[in-house]
Amino acid sequence: MAIKRVGIDLAKQVFQIHGVDGQDKVVLRKQLRRAQFLDYFKKLPPCLIGMEACGGAHYWARELHKLGHTVKLMAPQFVKPYVKSNKNDANAAEAICQAVARPNMRFVAIKSIAQQAIQAIHRIRREQVKQRTAKVNPIRGLLTEYGIVIGRRVEVLRPALPQILEDAENGLTADLRVLLEGLRRDRVALDERVNDLDKPIKTLADHTHAAKRLQQIPGIGPMIATALVCAMGDGKQFKRDGTWRPGWGSRQGNTAAAAKTACWGSASVATLTCARC
Repeated sequence: MAIKRVGIDLAKQVFQIHGVDGQDKVVLRKQLRRAQFLDYFKKLPPCLIGMEACGGAHYWARELHKLGHTVKLMAPQFVKPYVKSNKNDANAAEAICQAVARPNMRFVAIKSIAQQAIQAIHRIRREQVKQRTAKVNPIRGLLTEYGIVIGRRVEVLRPALPQILEDAENGLTADLRVLLEGLRRDRVALDERVNDLDKPIKTLADHTHAAKRLQQIPGIGPMIATALVCAMGDGKQFKRDGTWRPGWGSRQGNTAAAAKTACWGSASVATLTCARC
């Protein structure tokens, strides 16, 4: 059984495998449990493996690459046109196997462990900022009920809320002041958490060669620079003129972070793109 190409539909516990030979004849249809996955591919001769760029895909791509296989990741929206009939694990694996062989397919660059570590920091920070916003909005809403209006930005709320709580003439009840003080403390704790996450981002931006180069472009600071390094890696999937190469794809398609990666080719394109995002 000479397997030339394999499509894998990833999951948490059970993976669906679809393989074809040199004549595109189906020679492999199989389900593998997570614990069996790598052991099975250790026994296979090196072949082309296609997977969708989803949760865990970059990890499995690195592990399969260590075993000598050629691994390519594709955005799910580019695989969908190849799904036959109703979508299930077997049909999805077959579609992936077909899609990875298309000459005009766009592929996602496999992230390194370092890139995923940067990505984790950004995702956690974004979640903390979201929680902080969730604390700010109830404060503004409650104060509006008493005729006190504060601007939307957290930078406006920080200095304004202590003054409001100290003002004995604004009509706020003692119980409400206690509740607002509790929300204020929650917001302060989230501020400190966000600031703690900003420190490793700043350190990465100062010690990563690509991030330092990106910060030379007007409008790009440590936050955007590290996000771009995480999204694009070495940038080889982009042309020098600041446009995407035909073979490039993204898990989420044209995300804001992906759009900003045009700065590898052209500072002017980067400035315009970052202004839009």
